[in-house]
Amino acid sequence: MAKIKFTKTELKKQQDNKKQFERFLPTLQLKKQQLQMEVRQSAEALEENLREQRRLEKELAVCIAFFGDAAVSELVSSNVVISRVVTGTANIAGINIPTFDHVEFEPQHIDLMTTDWYVDDALAALKSAASLREAHRVLQVQYDLLAAELRTTSQRVNLFEKVKIPECKENIRRICIFLGDMNTSAVARCKIAKGKAEERAS
Repeated sequence: MAKIKFTKTELKKQQDNKKQFERFLPTLQLKKQQLQMEVRQSAEALEENLREQRRLEKELAVCIAFFGDAAVSELVSSNVVISRVVTGTANIAGINIPTFDHVEFEPQHIDLMTTDWYVDDALAALKSAASLREAHRVLQVQYDLLAAELRTTSQRVNLFEKVKIPECKENIRRICIFLGDMNTSAVARCKIAKGKAEERAS
């Protein structure tokens, strides 16, 4: 505990600090609750994305059975090239996080008249898989940022609740006792001095 001065000025300072901590605490607690909810939702979104990726992988396994010919496999993979991942930004509980919008792919170079019917479906499935992977990367960044902010906010809530406010209360109590004792002592000295003055007068 920091050393304090046993003065009225210090008493007012400690009272002001206590009021300030108590005023900010509800806001921090609200932010903590909001972040807990957002972190939970973010974790669910990540899990849902992984489930969708697994489902798509099973579908692709069926398509891959058709790709015995290396030329067809090359045709499909060379036509699923990401040109850019489009993201945005959202503000959640006072922090900016990235949001996934969509993936843009390089133009396809396929002659639909000369390729097999299943190539089109395979390309669509691979594009969906690539989009899901990119979305997962963004969702992971979201989760990491929210979880880090939740840790920081929880630490601040604990600091205010368990350290700063109790510390101020204890300092106020000690200063009040000291000032009360000083006041009692001053009154006693005053009475003694008054008594002596009356004795001398008589």
